[in-house]
Parts: sequence; C-alpha cells; structure tokens
Amino acid sequence: MGKGYFLSKPLALAGIVAAVGAAATIIALSVVYSKEKAKNKHLPVVATERIDSFVPVYTTPSTPKEPWQGHRLPGNVKPINYHVTLWPRLEPNSDGLYIFTGNCTVIFKCITATDLILIHSNKLNLKKFGDHHVKLTGLNGAPNPSIKTTWLEPPTTFLVIQLNSPLKAGGTYELFTDFDGELSNDMGGFYRSEYEENGVKKVVATTQMQPTDARKAFPCFDEPVMKAVFHITLIHPPNTVALSNSLSSDPESIKVEGQDLLKTSFDPTEIMSPYLLAFVVCEFAFIKAPKDEDVLVRIWARKKAIEEGQGNYALEKTGSVLAFLENYYNSSYPLKKSDQIALPDFSAGAMENWGLITYKETSLLYNPKMSSNGDKEEVAKVISHELAHMWFGNLVTMKWWNDLWLNEGFATYVSYLGVDYAEPTWTMKDLIIPNEILNAMAVDAMASSHPLSAREEDIMRPEQISQLFDSITYSKGAAVLRMLSDFITEKVFSKGLHTYLDEFKHSNTVYHDLWKHLQMAVDEAGVKLPDTIEVIMNRWILQMGFPVVTINTQTGQISQKHFLTDPESVVETPSEFNYEWIVPVTWMKTGGDEQMHWLVDKEGTNTDMKIGSNEWLLANINMKGFFRVNYDSQNWENLIAKLDSDHKDIPVINRAQIIDDAFNLARAKYISITMALSTTKFLDKEVEHLPWQAATSNLNYIMLMFDRSEQYGPIKAYLRKQGTPLFQHFTRITDNWKKIPERHTDQYNQVTAISLACGSGVKGCDELVTGWFREWMAEPDNNKINPNFRSTVYCRAIASGGEEEWDFAWNMMQKASIASEAMKLMGALGCTKHPWLISRYLHYTLNPEKIRKQDAPIVIANVASNAVGQPLAWDFIRSNWEKLYEYGGGAFFLASLLGGVTSRFSSEFEYKQLMQFKDDNAAKLGAATMSVMQAMEVTKANINWVAENKEQVYEWFLKETTSSR
Repeated sequence: MGKGYFLSKPLALAGIVAAVGAAATIIALSVVYSKEKAKNKHLPVVATERIDSFVPVYTTPSTPKEPWQGHRLPGNVKPINYHVTLWPRLEPNSDGLYIFTGNCTVIFKCITATDLILIHSNKLNLKKFGDHHVKLTGLNGAPNPSIKTTWLEPPTTFLVIQLNSPLKAGGTYELFTDFDGELSNDMGGFYRSEYEENGVKKVVATTQMQPTDARKAFPCFDEPVMKAVFHITLIHPPNTVALSNSLSSDPESIKVEGQDLLKTSFDPTEIMSPYLLAFVVCEFAFIKAPKDEDVLVRIWARKKAIEEGQGNYALEKTGSVLAFLENYYNSSYPLKKSDQIALPDFSAGAMENWGLITYKETSLLYNPKMSSNGDKEEVAKVISHELAHMWFGNLVTMKWWNDLWLNEGFATYVSYLGVDYAEPTWTMKDLIIPNEILNAMAVDAMASSHPLSAREEDIMRPEQISQLFDSITYSKGAAVLRMLSDFITEKVFSKGLHTYLDEFKHSNTVYHDLWKHLQMAVDEAGVKLPDTIEVIMNRWILQMGFPVVTINTQTGQISQKHFLTDPESVVETPSEFNYEWIVPVTWMKTGGDEQMHWLVDKEGTNTDMKIGSNEWLLANINMKGFFRVNYDSQNWENLIAKLDSDHKDIPVINRAQIIDDAFNLARAKYISITMALSTTKFLDKEVEHLPWQAATSNLNYIMLMFDRSEQYGPIKAYLRKQGTPLFQHFTRITDNWKKIPERHTDQYNQVTAISLACGSGVKGCDELVTGWFREWMAEPDNNKINPNFRSTVYCRAIASGGEEEWDFAWNMMQKASIASEAMKLMGALGCTKHPWLISRYLHYTLNPEKIRKQDAPIVIANVASNAVGQPLAWDFIRSNWEKLYEYGGGAFFLASLLGGVTSRFSSEFEYKQLMQFKDDNAAKLGAATMSVMQAMEVTKANINWVAENKEQVYEWFLKETTSSR
C-alpha cells in the first residue's frame, strides 16, 4: 500500500516560509508505531511514561478460552474459491443510508476434522435460513453437515458455526451467505466516495480491503495465507461501469426489483489473498495503452480529469515501469490487465489490489500546467511502488502481517529503481536519502521504535496490524534492503529475487525464504561476506534501532553502539543480539578510493583509517549503510574545514549526511550543538538540493523549539545570511524567476531558495511572491504562478494577508478541478495569522462537505505547524477527539493528527497535557496509542534538549550573524 498522510514535498518546502515545513519533518518523526516487537525470545512491549524518561514495560499475550475469542483463524479449513455477487446502491434509501446487498458462496476444503467453522464477517447483516446464518452443503458426495448453532462474535468479527458432528478431513464443502451492509463513507471495506460533476453529485462504490476489511464486504477467511480464486459479479446502474481485479465479459441487462440494471461478471482471479480484492462501480472515463501492448493498461478517473489529460503521464510511465520490473524480476507481468483508478476519497496514497490499483487522486493524476515537479515525482513514485507489489506482495505474499515489511519495505525500495528507469535525469536513487532513510533514522532512534519483523503472536488484533503501516515498515525496510543490495551487488540481489518469486509464486512466505534465495545467489556469484545473509540481516530486522559507528582517526579504532536520540531514554526491549549489528562500513580518505570494513563486533581496529593532521576521513559513502557516523574531534574539524574550503570534494550525498549526522549526534550528546551548527556554515556556497534539504530540516527543528522565544531573531538572521546567496543564484540563472531549471533537483532547490528567503526576510522576496498572488487575485481565471512555487506563494500571501486573501484561496480551492492544486491551497490556508480564521478552518474539518475526511489531518497538521495556530489546533483535537477518531482512516490518519499538533511541545506543562489526553481518551486511542507514546517521548526529549542548549544556540547564532565572514 502506498503511504498515507505524509505531507507532500511542495507543502513541506512551503513550510520553510513560516515554519510550516517542520510539519512534514515532525509528522515523519511522529508517525504511528505498532506494538510489534522482536522475534524468538522477545516479549511484546506496552509503553508507559515517566517524567524523567521513556520506559517500556512488558506484558504477555493472553490465551483465549474459546477459539472465537481469539483473532486468528484456527486453520482447520481452507478456501478454494469464492463466488461473490454484490449490488451497491448509489442513491440513499428512505433512511438516508447507502446500502449494498449481496451473497457469497465459498467452497472450502476441510484440513483437519472439526465441528467448528470460523469465518470473518464485520458490520454485515446476515440473512437467516431458518435458525442459522448460513447454508452448508457437502460436495462430491459428502453429506450435508448438520448445523448446531451460528452467531456473530463482534469483538473478533467472527461468524461462528458450530456443527452437530465433525466435517471430514479432506472433504470439500460449500458455505452460502446472504447479507446486506452499509456503503458508508469511512474509507474501509466496501465504501462510497463522492464528488461533484457539472453541479451534480456523483457517488462511487469502491473498496479498501487491506489489512482486515475484506470481511466488511462479504464473509470470508480474511487472512493473507487464505489464498483462493475469486469469481466476482457486480450489479450496477446502466450509466455506470463495473471494475474488478480481472477482465469482465460485456455487461448483461437485467431487471431487479423493477429496476433496469446491468450485471457484470468477471473472469476468475489468480489465486490470491482476500485483502487484494477490489471492485469499483463508477461513471468514470479511461484512457488505455496502444492495442499492440501485451498487457491491457487503463487509467481511470473522473471524466473531466481524463478529458484534461490528467491521466496521460500515469499511462506513459506505467509502461516504462512495468518494462523495468519485468527485467528486474526476470519475470513476466503475471496478469492480463492493469487498471489504475483515481478516487476522490481514499485513506492512503494507493493500494496494490491485483489488477485494479486504487489511488488517491494526487497520487495518479498530473497536469503539466498546474502540477509541480514534486507532484509529478509523487505520481511516478507511487505508481512504481504499487506495480512493484504485483510480484512482491501479490504473486508472493507474506504469511502473516508480522512480516509486512517484506511487502512494503521492498516496494518502497524498488519504487526508486523503477522511477530512475522511467525518469533517468531525476537522480531518484539519491532522493531515497531524504525521502526515506533520514526520516526512518529519526524514528528508529527512539526508545518507542520496534523491529521490522515481529513474532506472529504479538500481532493479532486489527489495530495492532494497522499500527504496522508506519515509517519503520516502509522506509527502514527500504533502507536495509538497499544496504543489502549494495553489499551483495544489485545484480546478485535481482537474481535472488527471481528464484524466490519463481519458487513461491501464488503462495506465502516468511523472511527466511528470502534470505535463503539471496544466499543461493551470493554463493553462485562468489560474493565474500563475513557471515551468511541470514546471520547478517537478522541483526537488522529482529531488533529495533541501528548503530552509531564511531571512528577514531588518530588510532584506527572503530566501534558501534545503539543510537538513541534521547540518551536519557531507557530501552528495556530485549534483544538476543544485545543491540549489536554486522555493519558494512564503506570509507575513503583524502583523495583516496572507496574501501570496505566489516564491523562484526562491538569494537575493532583498522590502522588504514588513521590519518594525518591535515587529512580527513569520510565513512558510509553515499549513505549506503543504515547507521550514523561519529568521529574524533580532529576529523570533525577537518571535515568542516574541507566543506568550508572546497565542499565539492565531498560527495553531495555525504554533504547532506554530515549535516544530518552532526545534528542528530548533537541531540544525542555525542558532539556539541555548536559543532553541528558549524556544518551549515559552508551553505552560503552550496547550490545542491540534498545538503540544503538536510540543513533546513534540522534547522527547522531548532526554529520549532525557539520560535516563541528571544532566540528566534538570531536564528532567522542566520538563515537570511546563508540563504541570500542561494536566492541570488537562482535569481541570476532563472532570469529573475522567469525560467525553471532543467534539473529535477535544481527545481526543488529553487523552491527552497525562495521559501527560505521569504521566510527569513531577504530583501525583495516577500514583495515578489505577494505580488504574484495579487496578480492572480486580479485575474482569477489566469493563474500565472509557476506550479513549483505555488505552495510557497500561497502560504506567504495568506500569512501576510487577511480575510480577503483567505476567502479568495478558499474559493479557489473549492473550484479546483485538479487535486494537487486543491492540496496546495489547502495547506496554505493554515498559514494565516488570524486566530478567528484558523478556528473557522479547523471546524471545517468536522464537515465532510467542506473538507474531505481524508484531508482533515493535513489541514490540522498545517494549522498546528503555524506558531499562531498550534495551540488552537491542540485545543481543537482535545475537544473533538471522539469524532476525529471515528472518522476512520487508520494509523496514518491518527498519527498525522497527533504528530503535527505536538511538534512544538517542549515544556513540562505540555508534557502533562499529553499525559492527561492519554488518560482521558484511554478507550479511544486504538491505532493512535503508540503515536501518543511517541509524542510524549519526543516532548520529553525536547524539554531536555532546550534546557541544555538554549544559551549555546543563542550565542552561536548571535556570533555568526554579527561577525563578518
């Protein structure tokens, strides 16, 4: 599944203007965590707080007294195929409800003799046949089983079927149910999405089954390992089209309850997990690939979006990415078609339903006249992510959700390779650093992090599963797979994937199976490693966190230690590896070539790493490894001096790495904050995107901590001092902002330049961008603002304006037919400095007619990133938590709410407010439980950091802005 509520790059960059950019960083830091814990001897952790530090405590899983009181299927039966017929109503009934009716026949095999059948059914009204909810029939001559009783067990969402005598092992049976349910707007299961076209309200019936919502659409064995073949039939109005995972026959005209309808039947699916099912009934249009293509590729969206060509880019890149993936996996695309559909209401970024991928509109649609380069990258990246799943996740699926990282971490990593192939000038393989790896490190350096892979028994309930959809699973998963691919080589990695997919196609696996096939490829290629793939990689997936590698360039000593951002935090999560990793350390000296050192113990020595007084050593070249690097003070000073004298001698990724490592090491008390700040002094000569992105991300944290204090003035002055040359550089090479640079990363840095300049008060910047906005207000139908700049321009104009500017932006957002444009305006509306406008905007999130449910956390997070709006957003969340919680949307939704609103918390009073919020809403936290605990840990770390660094930070910035350099 594509990621959920992470702010887009345009919104994040706009945030530099008024500290809005910090929202993206803090949300990445505060994304929700599961209670997933490590394998084997590990015990699950339930986090509790204390004022001085964050301390986990342990519980043990309870054993249910009865099978239906647990959350796992007993495995005594296994489905073979389903026949499902559904009829969604696209108009409300007399009670104002949208409903669907349907029936399901599942043919299953009895694995072990049993007198109990459990099948999932959630929020469905099941018709009774006499005294029971099902009809049960024996097949192939087997007698019809005698049913004793049936009932629904809501806590575990089981339909319980007790029999008078056992089913026969090896026998085949048929279970029939007839049901109806609500086609609600909660974005889960079978739900409705709404939009307006030519002044007429339109309703789409669509699905989101992952992870545990197929049971909301029809009774089914709703676990990944319960693969089956699905025969889907949809009944729908004559003016609509029906889509599902496989190809369909021509619709048949039928009459039901006096209504003229269509019935569309679909070809049997491949054998697949129920969470990958999808069906859509809509009035959308489509474009498709040329007829000579082997695979039918279609892009579906609202008719106006298709007419405007918003699907063209997605169609073009789908073919390129599929070609890359077929070559990368050495395996043909496993289906006959690939439908991709953009939905107005969707809780995540996208979902990899096999053959019918569903997307949020901003993740699939692109308009070159209105969308930014960030929007374009997002479309390419999400398409590549979801197509990667067609093999890795769909063809071969994890056995249980505890290994979700196998699906999502892999798809995240490969998505960058796919886009790099489709857009070779973008340097996408470099952009994985800021987009995934740095964010994952920020999260994984906390005591409340979790291992990539957990024990099955620790991940049982749906809310526990939902919490796994976090940045550890996606971004850290991608980072460790990237590291693995690098040290065994990409060619060997790809070869191992091919044999893995070939052996396990249409079945389920655990991570051991992947290690086995990669080891086979390593052995065949003769790659030398310090140990087996399994021994090396289990250190990275079965324990949380990562190491900081410290190199003493005076002695050649090298050591590792579990890195924690807050050194006062106490980690009591057991690790059989004692928080020790087998670390591939790449390094180079002044003017030397890249070398490799395997750190296999806590400490080691490499005398080749010793340097002279005027030399420097750099480790983790291009950040290939998932670890931070610390040096002795002499090498730090030499690296900073090199950056100051000739920064281009340091690879661009490592210039970003030095900055990010230094700031995080300073927060963890390995080095001083003044040394970390010194790594940014060379930026007045830097024009590359990656170092500036790392710097603004880390400096935004300092701004968040001090933007309500006297320290803010010198900080802002320093940003103005360092940012002015960058602003002047882009003013010069773009003919005073009239042109757009050709390079993808230069376009990002151009936006950074103007955002930073306006936010820090560079002369002429504010007048430039507010002038553009006023020109648009004068001609609303002629927006000449370059799409790359719009987030920045909109935010700055609204921040410096009043009701007139706010109302104009609100009206233009309501009229926007392009989702990415609406998102830019939505983010900017939170920049206003007028409390009454902020309050009005926050309350709009409670009205889906004004702000879609999927967008509520984005609005609240953007308001909270505004210093004026933050306390208002916090009060709003506390007053309306119950309603926001019931909005649905899962872990991404709730994490965005809490992560954004608590980003500035740095006082004991705010910490106690968080504690009170947790206590007051103990029964209404669900998937947000770990997000609250994370916010508390972050707040406590912020309190300690501010107390210890306030004076040093003030003096350093004051000195740097008053001295000539």
